[in-house]
Amino acid sequence: MKRLPSILIIMVALAVPHLLAQTSWQQIPIPPLPAFHPQEPKRIELPNGMVIFLQEDHELPLIDGVARIRGGSRREPADKVGLVDIYGEVWRTGGTKTQTGDQLDDYLEIRAARVETGGGGDSTSLGWSCLKADFDDVFKVVMDLLQNPAFRDDKLDLAQHEAFDGISRRNDDIGGIAARESVKLAYGAQNPYARVPEYATVSAITRQDLENWYQTYVHPNNIIVGVAGDFDSVAMEAKLRAAFGAWPKGPAWKKDDIPLQPAKPGYYLIPKTDVNQSAIRMIAPGTRRDDPDYFAIEVFNEAFGGGFSSRLFRDLRTGKGLAYSVGGGVGTAFDHPGVLRLSIGTKSQSTVEAIQGLYQEVDDLTTKPITDDEIKRAKDSILNSFVFNFDSPDKVLRERMAYEFYGYPADFLERYRAGIEKVQPADVKRVAARFMHTDKLAVLVVGNTGEFDKPLSSLGPVTTVDISIPPPPGEPVK
Repeated sequence: MKRLPSILIIMVALAVPHLLAQTSWQQIPIPPLPAFHPQEPKRIELPNGMVIFLQEDHELPLIDGVARIRGGSRREPADKVGLVDIYGEVWRTGGTKTQTGDQLDDYLEIRAARVETGGGGDSTSLGWSCLKADFDDVFKVVMDLLQNPAFRDDKLDLAQHEAFDGISRRNDDIGGIAARESVKLAYGAQNPYARVPEYATVSAITRQDLENWYQTYVHPNNIIVGVAGDFDSVAMEAKLRAAFGAWPKGPAWKKDDIPLQPAKPGYYLIPKTDVNQSAIRMIAPGTRRDDPDYFAIEVFNEAFGGGFSSRLFRDLRTGKGLAYSVGGGVGTAFDHPGVLRLSIGTKSQSTVEAIQGLYQEVDDLTTKPITDDEIKRAKDSILNSFVFNFDSPDKVLRERMAYEFYGYPADFLERYRAGIEKVQPADVKRVAARFMHTDKLAVLVVGNTGEFDKPLSSLGPVTTVDISIPPPPGEPVK
């Protein structure tokens, strides 16, 4: 093989930097994002009020489904907090009136299928996944659990003891403490959105409570069913109509109206001597996703505290080295106010300095608003990652079911991208002025006070938060 003449190599080497100088990566043309038109599921409403969504997806010979049922832990009695978590577990493990949960396990295992139940803040759910060829067999189990659950005593006892174990360990992790107690500051310690199970409340749960919950909430007009996978929609609709159509309608659903009682602005301390770091949360009420400022909030959150390129990360972690983690923004929820939460994790010796640094970032929003470049980066980040959140028919189905559940427009997903694109700097500035005020923040600090750079009281009056765990009924307080 011939070698290039030395003079030619030198000429090329000299020319490359010149060529690179003439071409900047910023000059590379970037085409606009293509139109977003997700595959919409078919919506069916039965005469008894049940809503069904069908989403065909023939990529794999699988069929997945979920039934979401209105009524969650925010409706638990105050003396039986933990009821919905227990219910969500025993519903499946307790089996049906004809088969135990263990028998169902064996039945499903040989078919490589799963059927699971669970409970949440506003709903309970029953989901399944199976091969297309086994759908009829697995769906029989789903229907049996939906209409004939057993809630056997031995599985209730097991679920309660598992809950006891969780209660006993809930103060082990500093991040878990900060997350739990910050929600109490946002909503109120006894608010249904913030309550936590205790030994006494879990012990008080009986099998009859589980039966009563089932009888109260599991009615077709409280249920939204979604099915995605390798099936023909016409044939699947016929099967589901035959399965659910004769189920009698239950009482009309009444929306929850839960007043919030947020903590007063100030400093709240949870001493924890076995750590060398501090978990800091600044808390205030957020808003809902149907807020007119929702899209501007999304852009503000991304620019201010949303990731590695956000202002908080750039200034407090990269610039000042005050944090190993930092971020946050204005929280939004579907049907109740979310939580405005700014969080920072730092070493014990920089606790107060980190709080002051976070304060400064909030104050700077007035004199140094989020810039056009920051907004552009935030919008690009949101829009470029948006499609990956809904890159499968199943993901689109779950989102569409959420809109149905909370009463949002069916095209809310399509509106999202257009809403983000329309956000202007003035909108982001308005959001910052509306929500971000240091004098309205409740500041929670979990950490080793003996190692703080300054006493937390140097910033103002401090309220110590008691996170001791009440003992089980009949046992003395340790």
